[in-house]
Amino acid sequence: MPSPVRAARLPALSVVALSAVLAVAPTLARQNKSQTEQAAAKQKLSDVHQELQALDKRQTATAARRDELNAELAKQTTALATAARALRQTDAELAAKQQQLDQLQQHRAELKQKLAGQRAAIADLLRASYALGHGSDLRLLLDNEDVGRIARALVYSKYFQQDRVQKVQQLMASLAELQTLEAQITAEQQALQAQRAQREQQSKQLTRQRASQQKLAAETDATYQTQAQRLAALKQDEQSLNSLVARLQKQIDQAMREAAARAAAQQAAARKHGGKAPPPLEVGGAGANIRGNLPWPAAGEVHSYGNGVLIRAAGGSEVHAVANGRVVYAGFLRGYGMLLILNHGNGWMSMYGNNETLLHGVGDAVIAGQTVGTASAPTGINTGAYFELRHDSQPVDPRNWLSQHR
Repeated sequence: MPSPVRAARLPALSVVALSAVLAVAPTLARQNKSQTEQAAAKQKLSDVHQELQALDKRQTATAARRDELNAELAKQTTALATAARALRQTDAELAAKQQQLDQLQQHRAELKQKLAGQRAAIADLLRASYALGHGSDLRLLLDNEDVGRIARALVYSKYFQQDRVQKVQQLMASLAELQTLEAQITAEQQALQAQRAQREQQSKQLTRQRASQQKLAAETDATYQTQAQRLAALKQDEQSLNSLVARLQKQIDQAMREAAARAAAQQAAARKHGGKAPPPLEVGGAGANIRGNLPWPAAGEVHSYGNGVLIRAAGGSEVHAVANGRVVYAGFLRGYGMLLILNHGNGWMSMYGNNETLLHGVGDAVIAGQTVGTASAPTGINTGAYFELRHDSQPVDPRNWLSQHR
């Protein structure tokens, strides 16, 4: 049994312990709360990290898919350009064949008219011959005693017979020509019919290819989920074009140096032999004298885009060169579709993008106003025939150089 003294001390000790526990409790609670918050923060950081990793994977997958789509788009766009060019060539051949057929048919009409005249002339000769039948050559000899008259009659009869034979021969030749002409017309009509059937098949194939290409272009465009991605892609496309232009300019400069060296060698040789070398061939270009007077490459509503302009030209409409030049690039470039670049000399270049087909290849010389391609049909806001103008590889505002009257 505890002593009274110890029993009296127990309550005092319990109060002290309770006070200590109460004093420590807030600290423990704060520690527990801090640990809980730290754990939640760590979990949140882990979740964010996982989300970033997932986003990075999605972006990588999207970029890979975009590259895949762009590669397929380049392939389809090139195939579409080939098909459109083939159809255009067929249309030109059809027009030429139709013109040839029209000429043959006109020739046939003229020949038939000629034959009618020849038949009428022979009919007159036959009537005259019948009239002279009662006074044939033999009868002239028997019934006439006037030798002079007989001689004149015989000469007339001779010429009459020769003329009749000649007219008959001309008629036979014309009939043979008509027969040959009829055969040519039949062959041309059959060839024309076959080519029209071929053209119909080409047209159907082109329609399918256009639909497939437009669907793929829309799918590619859909991979850009934000405006920032679109701007980044535009910058990347511009860098690709800049790189291409720099490479082309380097080649042009090298070619000019070689041409200058050849010209100098020719002049030196000419001076040595006392002659004068002809001046080197130069391609006329865009200069300050035509500022504000260049013709527009296509017709349609104009919007600024990148370093150039987009012209909402009708699909299949012609795109024209704005000045004399020579083709230095003709092919597909991402962001610009089927692109053709002309070198005008003196550091000037013009660029024609988003063509459905290109009508010239590298090295071809073109003159101002000549058709260089046909426009792809606009499919969205930022679509249309693209035009850009550069001097010394630097973009210049084409609106300052193109005519104000469209």
